[in-house]
Parts: sequence; C-alpha cells; structure tokens
Amino acid sequence: MSQQHPTGTAARVGMRAGLALLLLRTAAGCAICALVACTTTTTTTTSFAPPGAESEANNTDAAAINVQLGVDYLQKNELALAQTKLQRALREDPRSADVHDALALLDEQLGDARGADREYRRALELSAHGPRELNNYAVFLCSHGRAAEGVRYFEEAASNRLYPTPWAAYTNAGICLRGVRQNAAAMQRFLRALQVNPTFADAAYEAASLEYAEQDYAAARSRVDSFLMNNRPTAALLLLGWQVARAQSDVLAEQRYALLLARDFPNSPQAHALELSRRGGAD
Repeated sequence: MSQQHPTGTAARVGMRAGLALLLLRTAAGCAICALVACTTTTTTTTSFAPPGAESEANNTDAAAINVQLGVDYLQKNELALAQTKLQRALREDPRSADVHDALALLDEQLGDARGADREYRRALELSAHGPRELNNYAVFLCSHGRAAEGVRYFEEAASNRLYPTPWAAYTNAGICLRGVRQNAAAMQRFLRALQVNPTFADAAYEAASLEYAEQDYAAARSRVDSFLMNNRPTAALLLLGWQVARAQSDVLAEQRYALLLARDFPNSPQAHALELSRRGGAD
C-alpha cells in the first residue's frame, strides 16, 4: 500500500479541518449552552434593600428568564421568537453581559456580522473581559477571518485564573491558526494545551492530526499511541490511529485500531465511516 493520505469517507470524518472544533465555543461548552447554564438560576430572597433595589433585582431575574427563553428559540432556529425574548431581556437589564452575548448569537444567525461584533464587544465591556465572553468573541473572530485577533482573545481567556478550562482556549487558538495555515504556531498552542492538561483528548487529536496532515506519520502515531496508553480512547483518536497505520502500511495496527473503534464506539460516525472505507465505499 502506498504511503499516501487516505482521502475517502473515513479521512473526511476523522480529520476535522479549520474551525470545526470551534463549535467548541467549546470545551468550555457552546456559547448557547453556556448561556443556558448561566440563566437557569434566579434568586428568590426576602429583601431588606433600599427602595428600588428589589425592583432592579426583579428586572435582572426577568431578563435572565427571557435570555434563557431566547436561547431556547435560537437552538430551535425560531429566530423571530428569539429576537422578541432577547429584546425584552435587553429592556429589562441592558447592562447584562449574558443579554448581549445572546444578542450577538442572534445577529450571527441573522447574518449580521457587524451587529454581532458590536454585541460581543458590549458583552466584553460589561463583563470586564470575563473569560467566557473572551472565548465567545474569539470564536466569532476566528470564524470571520480575523485569526490574529481571535487568537489574542483566546489567550487572554486562557490566562484568566477564573477560566475553568484554559486548555480548551489554547486548543481553540491552535485550530484558529491552523485554519489560516499557520501550522507551526498552531502546534505550539496544541502542545501548550496538553502541557496544562495532558488528558485533554481534543488537543492530542489536533496535534496528531496536524502531524498526520504534514505526513509526519511517526510523530502522529507516537502521539496517538502515547495518549491512548494513558487515557481513555476517543472515536476520533482511534480513527486517526487507523489512518496513520494505513499510511504506514501497518496492517496489524490498522486491525487493532479498527477493532477498538468497533468495540468501544460502534455507533459513532467514525465507526460508520471506517466501515464504509473498509468495504470500498470511500470515494
């Protein structure tokens, strides 16, 4: 077997190109999911606050509920209903970063990149550059061809001690850089992510995937095997291992990865893609 990249169905599923992982608004959770988590809790307390304070608190709670409803509609692609709820939330609490983050997502879905940029910046301002808001804006920037800015915001998020998953931000930064073919800089971010969290499978996958794309099969194979030896496998890593072994003409290793993928992830897209490739269904 020649040492060329497999280019069929399995290769397409296994190698997430460009900004795909950035649906990682990410391993920090998608932006919509993060907003849902932030807005599902409201406060109900007996108040001894000065006059007007209780009304302000009620507005804040009402805005949080409307953000949650608006985000629910966004997830269902019911944009008109989402807009109604989010505009109401804006009237109730115009200084809520969550409100402006949600409005940015709405503008993105409406194709209004300028409006989304404005709302993300407002969320950043109101949150004093909170790490979640930094990550969300960075995702937007990278997906709109502004990689240098996006990477800067990802790294600002990663350096914030309040950010619970800095390794995800570094991985996102690497994917953003790979999307504009700055592969050496991308690899630096993937390795930084693994330095911070050696068990983060997405970073291991991205690093090995980049080595595979550059035909450094020995390095990619070593990285996949080392990770799998010390951590739980993922379908993506097992498929990538199979692809690397295939490029190396290592039939026994191909069989081993395929068996593990079929055993541990039988219903995954990767397992189905591999089965198609092995049946000769790849194009």
